[in-house]
Amino acid sequence: MKKSTSLLLALMAMLLMSSCVSTKKIVYFQGSDEVFRQGQQILQQYEMRLKPADQVLIKVTCSEPELLTIFAQDVMMGTAGNTNASSLSSSGSMTNAYGYTVSNEGFVTLPAVGRVNVAGCTTDEAAKRIEKSIVDANLIKDPEVTVRLLNARVAVLGAVKAPQVVNLTSERNTILDVLSRCGDVGDTGLRKKISLYREENGERKKYNIDLTDCEVFQNPAYYVQQNDMIYVEPNKSQSIKSSAFYTFLGAGSSIIGVISAVVSIVVLVTR
Repeated sequence: MKKSTSLLLALMAMLLMSSCVSTKKIVYFQGSDEVFRQGQQILQQYEMRLKPADQVLIKVTCSEPELLTIFAQDVMMGTAGNTNASSLSSSGSMTNAYGYTVSNEGFVTLPAVGRVNVAGCTTDEAAKRIEKSIVDANLIKDPEVTVRLLNARVAVLGAVKAPQVVNLTSERNTILDVLSRCGDVGDTGLRKKISLYREENGERKKYNIDLTDCEVFQNPAYYVQQNDMIYVEPNKSQSIKSSAFYTFLGAGSSIIGVISAVVSIVVLVTR
């Protein structure tokens, strides 16, 4: 009897141990205490660069309002003018703002200015190019241009708690920011096997990310870009849980537990 009881208890212990997950698979940034004894230089480029199909807001400011009227003659002259605003700024200068879509060739087309190539530029670099184009066209001597990305977003799929398309509210977003918006990696997600797909220079590239390794901070995909797609791979338990074998195993474990409890009581009573 004692031998049978020991065998059942050992079997239960094995089942419990098999359900445990090593902390090495779930703890983030392992080894960071050693690596970050001193500050680490940020090497990656975190500013977003404009790509075809991006929607941008272009705002032109000038101290002489009459010089801006040429930009308001036809709001549809842009590649896809969908926003039009004209107002006084806090300093009293006149501001005209328009929404445009970057063409497949990487251009935005501005009224009276024409096409300006902004593909691959940060928003600040694009603003400087537009300012130069306005000056070169002898429209305004000292324009101030602001460019802002309107439709930056990242799709997150796989084993996260809330898969969704995340709208980016700034130009500096890390993969941790995005996953946090999705409720973090789910219980069945593999933190060591996260894939980020990115379109760069007409090519689609894949980056592998391991959140358990502190080297993630140096990963070129640590800062996300607009239109990135993130996929968190699930572990095998997610596909097994719905199987008939898993159901049988769960029921079997419960039965073994009941039998073990009954056996233990019988042993105590018969002593």
